[in-house]
Amino acid sequence: MGYRDFTDQVGNRWQAWDVVPQLVERRHVSRRAVPPEPAPGQERRRGEDRRVQQGRRPALQEGMSHGWLCFESGSEKRRLTPVPQDWLTCAEAQLAEYCRQAAPARRSAHDGGAPVDDPLPPHTPT
Repeated sequence: MGYRDFTDQVGNRWQAWDVVPQLVERRHVSRRAVPPEPAPGQERRRGEDRRVQQGRRPALQEGMSHGWLCFESGSEKRRLTPVPQDWLTCAEAQLAEYCRQAAPARRSAHDGGAPVDDPLPPHTPT
């Protein structure tokens, strides 16, 4: 994950980083469906499979499956997709332009913001 901070044209300080979603589960197929015979003296686990995570996986909005560039300043958060290839090396003015183009995003509940699944109205670039 890359990271940059910069100041936009009006003096707001921003942090920028890329987000690449990864699969929550470690494996797609359970190898325990037909358990092999344990070797003599080998421990065999019993009970629930610890690899399975309970709960709901967050659904990604369309176009976000390959990642996004996240911008954050104070209480404001934005997302830009797709991630521009030059965002780590471009001039601050270009990074500020990417930030201006980014869509507003809700802050997560653990950030003190609205719940993640609370939808925002569609973003209209200015």
